[in-house]
Amino acid sequence: MSVGETVVSVQGPESAAVVETRLLHKMHRAATCLLAEAAQKPAAPSAALEELRDFVVAALRHHHESEDDVLWPQLTAADPAAATGLAELEAEHDALDASLDALADASVRDGAGRAPLISAAVAVRDLVHTHLEHEEPLLLPALEAHMPDDAWAEFSRAVIASAPPVGAHLNIGFFEQVGSPAELAVVTANLPPAALDLVPAMREQAEATLRSLKATEQDLKATEQDLKATEQGRTVTA
Repeated sequence: MSVGETVVSVQGPESAAVVETRLLHKMHRAATCLLAEAAQKPAAPSAALEELRDFVVAALRHHHESEDDVLWPQLTAADPAAATGLAELEAEHDALDASLDALADASVRDGAGRAPLISAAVAVRDLVHTHLEHEEPLLLPALEAHMPDDAWAEFSRAVIASAPPVGAHLNIGFFEQVGSPAELAVVTANLPPAALDLVPAMREQAEATLRSLKATEQDLKATEQDLKATEQGRTVTA
Protein backbone atom coordinates (compact mmCIF):
# COMPACT_ATOMS: atom_id res chain seq x y z
CA MET A 1 0.00 0.00 0.00
CA SER A 2 1.34 3.47 -0.84
CA VAL A 3 0.60 6.98 0.36
CA GLY A 4 -2.56 8.32 -1.21
CA GLU A 5 -4.39 5.02 -1.60
CA THR A 6 -7.92 4.82 -0.22
CA VAL A 7 -8.25 2.85 3.02
CA VAL A 8 -11.55 1.71 4.51
CA SER A 9 -11.82 2.98 8.08
CA VAL A 10 -12.22 0.54 10.94
CA GLN A 11 -15.59 0.62 12.63
CA GLY A 12 -16.27 0.19 16.33
CA PRO A 13 -14.39 1.35 19.47
CA GLU A 14 -10.94 2.66 18.68
CA SER A 15 -7.77 1.22 20.17
CA ALA A 16 -5.56 3.19 22.54
CA ALA A 17 -2.98 3.47 19.75
CA VAL A 18 -5.42 5.19 17.43
CA VAL A 19 -6.83 7.50 20.11
CA GLU A 20 -3.39 8.61 21.30
CA THR A 21 -1.99 9.01 17.78
CA ARG A 22 -4.94 11.05 16.58
CA LEU A 23 -4.69 13.33 19.64
CA LEU A 24 -0.95 13.74 19.10
CA HIS A 25 -1.58 14.72 15.50
CA LYS A 26 -4.19 17.28 16.57
CA MET A 27 -1.63 18.72 18.93
CA HIS A 28 0.97 18.94 16.16
CA ARG A 29 -1.52 20.73 13.93
CA ALA A 30 -2.46 23.18 16.69
CA ALA A 31 1.12 23.88 17.74
CA THR A 32 2.41 24.54 14.22
CA CYS A 33 -0.60 26.74 13.43
CA LEU A 34 -0.11 28.84 16.55
CA LEU A 35 3.60 29.24 15.85
CA ALA A 36 2.99 30.39 12.27
CA GLU A 37 0.32 32.85 13.43
CA ALA A 38 2.20 34.18 16.47
CA ALA A 39 5.40 34.72 14.49
CA GLN A 40 3.50 37.25 12.36
CA LYS A 41 2.42 39.31 15.39
CA PRO A 42 4.99 42.05 16.10
CA ALA A 43 3.72 42.22 19.69
CA ALA A 44 4.14 38.50 20.38
CA PRO A 45 6.64 38.13 23.27
CA SER A 46 9.95 36.82 21.97
CA ALA A 47 10.50 34.59 25.00
CA ALA A 48 7.17 32.81 24.57
CA LEU A 49 7.66 32.59 20.83
CA GLU A 50 11.06 31.01 21.27
CA GLU A 51 9.60 28.63 23.85
CA LEU A 52 6.97 27.44 21.38
CA ARG A 53 9.43 27.28 18.47
CA ASP A 54 11.87 25.12 20.45
CA PHE A 55 9.03 22.85 21.58
CA VAL A 56 7.74 22.33 18.03
CA VAL A 57 11.21 21.48 16.72
CA ALA A 58 12.05 19.07 19.54
CA ALA A 59 8.62 17.40 19.68
CA LEU A 60 8.35 16.78 15.93
CA ARG A 61 11.89 15.45 15.65
CA HIS A 62 11.39 13.04 18.53
CA HIS A 63 8.01 11.94 17.22
CA HIS A 64 9.31 11.11 13.76
CA GLU A 65 12.42 9.37 15.08
CA SER A 66 10.20 7.18 17.28
CA GLU A 67 8.10 6.25 14.27
CA ASP A 68 11.01 5.61 11.90
CA ASP A 69 13.17 3.68 14.37
CA VAL A 70 10.59 1.75 16.39
CA LEU A 71 7.00 1.90 15.20
CA TRP A 72 7.52 1.46 11.46
CA PRO A 73 9.62 -1.75 11.90
CA GLN A 74 6.94 -3.18 14.19
CA LEU A 75 4.14 -2.46 11.73
CA THR A 76 6.18 -3.75 8.78
CA ALA A 77 6.87 -6.99 10.63
CA ALA A 78 3.15 -7.41 11.28
CA ASP A 79 2.13 -6.43 7.74
CA PRO A 80 4.89 -6.47 5.08
CA ALA A 81 2.46 -4.97 2.57
CA ALA A 82 2.62 -1.70 4.53
CA ALA A 83 6.36 -1.32 3.96
CA THR A 84 6.10 0.79 0.79
CA GLY A 85 3.72 3.32 2.29
CA LEU A 86 5.73 3.58 5.51
CA ALA A 87 8.92 4.15 3.50
CA GLU A 88 7.21 7.03 1.69
CA LEU A 89 6.19 8.51 5.03
CA GLU A 90 9.75 8.19 6.30
CA ALA A 91 10.95 10.11 3.24
CA GLU A 92 8.50 12.88 4.16
CA HIS A 93 10.00 12.88 7.66
CA ASP A 94 13.41 13.51 6.10
CA ALA A 95 12.05 16.46 4.12
CA LEU A 96 10.44 17.85 7.25
CA ASP A 97 13.72 17.56 9.16
CA ALA A 98 15.32 20.03 6.74
CA SER A 99 12.50 22.51 7.40
CA LEU A 100 12.87 21.99 11.15
CA ASP A 101 16.58 22.82 10.84
CA ALA A 102 15.66 26.14 9.18
CA LEU A 103 13.08 26.83 11.88
CA ALA A 104 15.56 26.08 14.66
CA ASP A 105 18.11 28.45 13.10
CA ALA A 106 15.67 31.34 12.57
CA SER A 107 16.16 34.28 14.91
CA VAL A 108 13.36 35.19 17.29
CA ARG A 109 13.30 38.95 17.76
CA ASP A 110 10.92 41.44 19.27
CA GLY A 111 8.83 43.26 16.69
CA ALA A 112 10.29 43.54 13.20
CA GLY A 113 12.98 41.29 11.76
CA ARG A 114 11.08 38.03 11.99
CA ALA A 115 10.82 37.32 8.26
CA PRO A 116 13.04 34.19 8.36
CA LEU A 117 11.11 32.87 11.38
CA ILE A 118 7.76 33.51 9.71
CA SER A 119 8.85 31.80 6.50
CA ALA A 120 10.23 28.77 8.36
CA ALA A 121 7.21 28.47 10.66
CA VAL A 122 4.74 28.61 7.77
CA ALA A 123 6.77 26.02 5.84
CA VAL A 124 6.79 23.63 8.80
CA ARG A 125 3.07 24.12 9.40
CA ASP A 126 2.21 23.39 5.79
CA LEU A 127 4.51 20.35 5.61
CA VAL A 128 3.14 18.91 8.85
CA HIS A 129 -0.48 19.29 7.77
CA THR A 130 0.18 17.75 4.35
CA HIS A 131 2.20 14.93 5.89
CA LEU A 132 -0.55 14.06 8.36
CA GLU A 133 -3.09 13.97 5.53
CA HIS A 134 -0.87 11.33 3.88
CA GLU A 135 -0.03 9.47 7.09
CA GLU A 136 -3.36 9.01 8.84
CA PRO A 137 -5.18 6.98 6.13
CA LEU A 138 -2.31 4.47 6.25
CA LEU A 139 -1.20 4.59 9.87
CA LEU A 140 -4.47 4.63 11.81
CA PRO A 141 -5.92 1.45 10.23
CA ALA A 142 -2.53 -0.26 10.62
CA LEU A 143 -2.45 0.60 14.31
CA GLU A 144 -6.01 -0.62 14.76
CA ALA A 145 -5.20 -3.92 13.08
CA HIS A 146 -1.75 -4.66 14.44
CA MET A 147 -1.12 -2.75 17.67
CA PRO A 148 -2.93 -4.23 20.70
CA ASP A 149 -3.27 -2.02 23.74
CA ASP A 150 -0.53 -3.78 25.75
CA ALA A 151 2.00 -3.42 22.93
CA TRP A 152 1.04 0.21 22.44
CA ALA A 153 1.39 0.94 26.16
CA GLU A 154 4.96 -0.43 26.05
CA PHE A 155 5.78 1.71 23.01
CA SER A 156 4.13 4.81 24.48
CA ARG A 157 5.98 4.51 27.79
CA ALA A 158 9.31 4.17 25.95
CA VAL A 159 8.54 7.26 23.84
CA ILE A 160 7.60 9.28 26.93
CA ALA A 161 10.76 8.18 28.74
CA SER A 162 12.98 9.27 25.84
CA ALA A 163 11.12 12.51 25.09
CA PRO A 164 13.21 15.71 25.26
CA PRO A 165 12.33 17.98 28.20
CA VAL A 166 12.11 21.05 25.95
CA GLY A 167 8.73 22.69 26.49
CA ALA A 168 7.24 19.57 28.05
CA HIS A 169 4.55 21.66 29.74
CA LEU A 170 3.25 22.68 26.31
CA ASN A 171 2.35 19.05 25.64
CA ILE A 172 -0.12 19.29 28.50
CA GLY A 173 -1.39 22.68 27.40
CA PHE A 174 -2.07 21.65 23.81
CA PHE A 175 -3.49 18.25 24.75
CA GLU A 176 -6.04 19.92 27.00
CA GLN A 177 -6.95 22.41 24.28
CA VAL A 178 -7.55 19.87 21.51
CA GLY A 179 -8.48 16.69 23.37
CA SER A 180 -11.58 15.36 25.05
CA PRO A 181 -11.48 14.05 28.65
CA ALA A 182 -11.56 10.48 27.31
CA GLU A 183 -8.61 11.14 24.99
CA LEU A 184 -6.64 12.80 27.78
CA ALA A 185 -7.24 9.79 30.01
CA VAL A 186 -5.71 7.50 27.39
CA VAL A 187 -2.64 9.70 26.99
CA THR A 188 -1.98 10.29 30.70
CA ALA A 189 -2.42 6.60 31.51
CA ASN A 190 1.17 5.96 30.43
CA LEU A 191 2.71 8.88 32.34
CA PRO A 192 4.89 7.91 35.32
CA PRO A 193 3.48 8.92 38.74
CA ALA A 194 6.15 11.60 39.19
CA ALA A 195 5.07 13.27 35.95
CA LEU A 196 1.40 13.11 36.91
CA ASP A 197 2.19 15.05 40.08
CA LEU A 198 3.63 17.85 37.95
CA VAL A 199 0.62 18.18 35.61
CA PRO A 200 -1.14 21.02 37.52
CA ALA A 201 2.00 23.19 37.52
CA MET A 202 2.74 22.33 33.89
CA ARG A 203 -0.83 23.23 32.94
CA GLU A 204 -0.53 26.64 34.61
CA GLN A 205 2.80 27.34 32.91
CA ALA A 206 1.46 26.30 29.51
CA GLU A 207 -1.67 28.44 29.88
CA ALA A 208 0.44 31.53 30.53
CA THR A 209 2.63 30.92 27.48
CA LEU A 210 -0.24 30.12 25.12
CA ARG A 211 -2.34 33.03 26.38
CA SER A 212 0.49 35.49 25.67
CA LEU A 213 0.95 34.14 22.13
CA LYS A 214 -2.75 34.25 21.32
CA ALA A 215 -3.24 37.75 22.68
CA THR A 216 -3.95 40.46 20.15
CA GLU A 217 -2.11 43.77 20.13
CA GLN A 218 -5.27 45.35 21.56
CA ASP A 219 -5.22 42.84 24.43
CA LEU A 220 -1.60 43.67 25.18
CA LYS A 221 -2.29 47.41 25.16
CA ALA A 222 -5.26 46.93 27.51
CA THR A 223 -3.08 44.93 29.89
CA GLU A 224 -0.39 47.61 29.77
CA GLN A 225 -3.00 50.29 30.53
CA ASP A 226 -4.33 48.26 33.45
CA LEU A 227 -0.83 47.91 34.86
CA LYS A 228 -0.21 51.65 34.50
CA ALA A 229 -3.52 52.44 36.19
CA THR A 230 -2.68 50.11 39.04
CA GLU A 231 0.76 51.69 39.43
CA GLN A 232 -0.74 55.20 39.43
CA GLY A 233 -3.22 54.14 42.07
CA ARG A 234 -0.40 52.91 44.27
CA THR A 235 1.50 56.19 43.77
CA VAL A 236 -1.54 58.27 44.79
CA THR A 237 -2.13 56.11 47.84
CA ALA A 238 1.49 56.44 48.86
